[in-house]
Amino acid sequence: MTAELRDTQADVEQVPAWYHSIELAPGVVSPGYFDLRPIVDRLPWPDVRGKRCLDVGTYDGFYAFELERRGAAEVVAVDVADPHDWDWPPDAREQGPAGVERATDGRRTLGFEVARRALGSAVERRNMTIYQLSPEMVGEFDVVVCGSLLLHLRDPLRGLEAIRTVCRGSILSIEEIRLTLSPPFHRQPVAELDGSGEQLQWWVPSVSGHRQMLLSSGFATKRTAGPFAIRLGPSHPAASTTPSGWRWRRTRLLQRALAGAVGVPHAAVLAQPRA
Repeated sequence: MTAELRDTQADVEQVPAWYHSIELAPGVVSPGYFDLRPIVDRLPWPDVRGKRCLDVGTYDGFYAFELERRGAAEVVAVDVADPHDWDWPPDAREQGPAGVERATDGRRTLGFEVARRALGSAVERRNMTIYQLSPEMVGEFDVVVCGSLLLHLRDPLRGLEAIRTVCRGSILSIEEIRLTLSPPFHRQPVAELDGSGEQLQWWVPSVSGHRQMLLSSGFATKRTAGPFAIRLGPSHPAASTTPSGWRWRRTRLLQRALAGAVGVPHAAVLAQPRA
């Protein structure tokens, strides 16, 4: 390993908690909670070459850096820096932010900064919530990407409407879906409500429910992909455990049958603002 690779590896190891698995140099991959690399080419990407692009809920920046890699002229990445500003359910508002601060050692944006430096990226990161998006705050964008964020919002439609105000071209929404609410079980546009606990999950839609969220927020569907499974990365707590029992076996079989692999089921929608 060269000195440069050793320095990159050392920077990776300084990050208390990685959310995304990102290849930062040959043989150097951040140990994320989730590994999006196997599914990235399955997404219904629009042509981003020469476009101004926005990544909403960027965390460590996987989709932002992917937009840049695909030829975007400018990429802005937004996310919430202070976990107190997340949409915590009432029973987690006191302990939830403190848990995030402990897990990240108070340096939640460090992974993004390390990745940006290692990749020689020009992505600009801005600290704000999805609800704060407006043309006055960030301008307008040809392409917006929003990945695995809507389930963490108390009001996902309000968030999508905020994206609508800054989207002049297309939105690529990649979202967790509930397989048992989706075909072949159900075809209605529905969502499962949780709204409790520190996992910070509010609404998990069916495949058609995800599409309906976009329709209800002023978008028209162009292309879709999925269901597919996003695999757990090496840092995810569940990655090092071996569950047992019939429920676990049933879940794994269902994921393999309907999502093609074991992981967190997702679907993707490429949409454009309706006139």
